[in-house]
Amino acid sequence: MAVSTTLIIILLIIILSAVKILREYERGVVFRLGRLVGARGPGIFVLIPIVDRMVKVSLRTVVMDVPSQDVITRDNVSIKVNAVVYFRVMYPEKAIVEVENYLFATSQLAQTTLRSVIGQADLDHLLSDRERINTQLQTILDRHTDAWGIKVSSVEVKHVDLPQEMQRSMAKQAEAERERRAKVINAEGEYQAAQKLADAAKIISEFPYALQLRYLQTLREVASENNSTTIFPVPIDLFEPFLKKAKAALGGAAE
Repeated sequence: MAVSTTLIIILLIIILSAVKILREYERGVVFRLGRLVGARGPGIFVLIPIVDRMVKVSLRTVVMDVPSQDVITRDNVSIKVNAVVYFRVMYPEKAIVEVENYLFATSQLAQTTLRSVIGQADLDHLLSDRERINTQLQTILDRHTDAWGIKVSSVEVKHVDLPQEMQRSMAKQAEAERERRAKVINAEGEYQAAQKLADAAKIISEFPYALQLRYLQTLREVASENNSTTIFPVPIDLFEPFLKKAKAALGGAAE
């Protein structure tokens, strides 16, 4: 009786171990006597005890951090760059059969590809054209991991660590660029002001009374400053139109 009870318990254990339940995002790659049978799941299914072996694979997107890499750019600048890779398993059978450890293999491939691509780029392009670098990394990784049944959806260069000397040089360059722009803008303003003054002088030369109006306006602006004493030189030419008019009036009265 005890022997039969033991056998029943062992049989139940074997049956229960043969029943597998996988979640929606999981697949089970089944090997029967060492030969690939296929992928099973999700849900419940039964394996043949002792004969079948299953390797569980997750189909969710994996976010892998690429460790910081020491790289020398094409213009001979030593920097440290790290990145993040987003990928997922599309074909579980290939991910298990074609490569020993697809997570480790993808990580190593991402590190070598990052060093290779960054080493072919200039520092200015790396800092200003990050989108193109990311696309190039994603294309290369996706092409190599396709044989493993893995789809690389995105690669992002996360951080670029520059030496202190290079940071100071870039700060000086940025400051010099800002000064250059300020001088160009100032010169452009002076040029436009000179053009406007030339146009104003041309108009005033055609209409002498405009100079008198401008003089009176300037005098009013100076008086509004609450100065106790205002010294303002008056050119003799300012009164020439009035003198001519007075002479003409006197000449007409004499006649």
